[in-house]
This record gives sequence, C-alpha cells and structure tokens, in this order.
Amino acid sequence: MNEGVGTAGQEMFLGKAIANARRKAGLTQQELCAKANLSYSTLAKIERGAIKTPSVFTVAAIAEATGTTVEFLAGKETNMGTKAPQKAYKTSKTGIKFVYFDVNGVLVRYYQRAFTKIAEDTGVSPDAVEALFWHHNDAICRGDMNMQEFNSILAKRVGVDHISWADYYLSNIDKNSEIHNLVNWVAEHYRFGLITNIMSGLVSSMINKGLLPKLPYDVIVDSSEVGTIKPEVAIYKLAAQMAKVEPNEILLIDDGRTNLIAAEKLGWHVLWFDDYHSEESEFRIRQILEF
Repeated sequence: MNEGVGTAGQEMFLGKAIANARRKAGLTQQELCAKANLSYSTLAKIERGAIKTPSVFTVAAIAEATGTTVEFLAGKETNMGTKAPQKAYKTSKTGIKFVYFDVNGVLVRYYQRAFTKIAEDTGVSPDAVEALFWHHNDAICRGDMNMQEFNSILAKRVGVDHISWADYYLSNIDKNSEIHNLVNWVAEHYRFGLITNIMSGLVSSMINKGLLPKLPYDVIVDSSEVGTIKPEVAIYKLAAQMAKVEPNEILLIDDGRTNLIAAEKLGWHVLWFDDYHSEESEFRIRQILEF
C-alpha cells in the first residue's frame, strides 16, 4: 500500500467509514484520539474528508482502536473479511434517494424533562436551567464549547460541585418507537442517515443504549463533530456531499420549521415531523417515499 489511503472521490467514504466504526465501538472522537494517539483536529478532518489521503499508519491505528481493519475502513472488506455486497437501493416516485432523520423531536423525545429533573434535584427553577441551556446550546452543539465546560457552568448555576448534563439527558429522553419502526423500513430500501444538532458523544451513547436504532447508517452528521449546526447552510452542503447525491434527491425529516426551510431553499425535499401525531407523520413519510 502506498503512503496514503484513499483517492479522489473516496475520501468521503473513508471518513464516513471511520466515523461509523468509531460509533459502533462506542467511542467519542476524543476517546478514539486517545486510543489511536491522534490529535483531535486530525481525526475531525479525516472524518469530514478534509484530509484526502491520511497515512496508512494513521488508518491502521484507527482500525486497531476500533476493532476493524484497514481493508474494512477502505471499503474492500466487511468485518468478516469478505467483499461487501452491493445493495440495490430504491428511488422514490418523487426522486428521493437518501433520507436524513433529525434526532431530538423525531427519533427521541421529551429531553425537556431533564430541565425539570435538574431543578428537582438542586432546588433551582426549571426556567433557570432551561435559560442557561439555551444560552450555551448552539456553542456546545457546534463544538465551540466542550461538555466539561458546560457542566462546570451548569454546576455553578445550580449550586452543586459536579453535574453531568449527558446523564440527565440520557435518563429522561424516550425513544419514539413508532418512528424507529419506520427507520428500519427506510434502511431496507434507501440510503439513510442522521443530521442533528447535538452535544459531543451523545449520538454514540444513544445508539449503545438503544435510544436510537442500531443500524448501519450511511452517514451521521453530528454537529459537534462537523463544526456547524442547522439551519446554517454549511451543514446542509456537507450533508449532501457525504450522502453523495444531489440536493433534490434528499429528504429531510425534522421537527424544526427553521431547519426545514433552510434545507428546502437548497433544493432538498422536506417533511415536518409532528411528535404529537407520530402515526400521521409516519403515514406521510411513507407516502412521499413510495417507489
């Protein structure tokens, strides 16, 4: 093998494969960096496809840390050492080839209960907790502030020595079982992924806990890893590049009107998900994905 791994047009696949292998191993970017002796910026650039030809030594270290192989990450083998089969995917009557699901408000719900639980445990008002959360949420989801910094600010605000927002979040959200069934159906017929404004490490934790479907996502656009959030144009352009389809071949399912409008302006198909009427939303999604 030459010094670099990957060629033009392949770097996005390699980055996606590394990100998926990391999540399946239950590792955050920081944890993988520690295991593979990499810098955070290097790994983040590889997963985004910004580094087109990482050295074979770097990819080998990532493979060892995630329990895979260089060949598997390069798309030449499955984990069993055989060639990966080519799956025949559908195209909907409306031209959709790729489906992106939002996380909060679509695949999981009731994260706001974490505000109330923190308030109950610390004696502050839920409004105070929620106000602090929203004041810093964009910075954390964009990766400008890490979880440790936010936990420190939150602990000071509620008057405790230590607190973990992730623990409160994960113990108070519920998976939306109805939409999970739909995701499994989509996975059988379409290429699909997640695009979410989320704090670092939470996607992996939700998958491991069964709060998100344990499926081979083609793409996971985690805002804290890509450095941009919905409804910023950059995250949609990156998501389209990672999906390897045209914007008008993507369907976004999201509960945020602003997020949907931004995607629609770029040519995406969009569908508003009504968490209070999940069955009706599921029916509409199946309709638009008829093939």
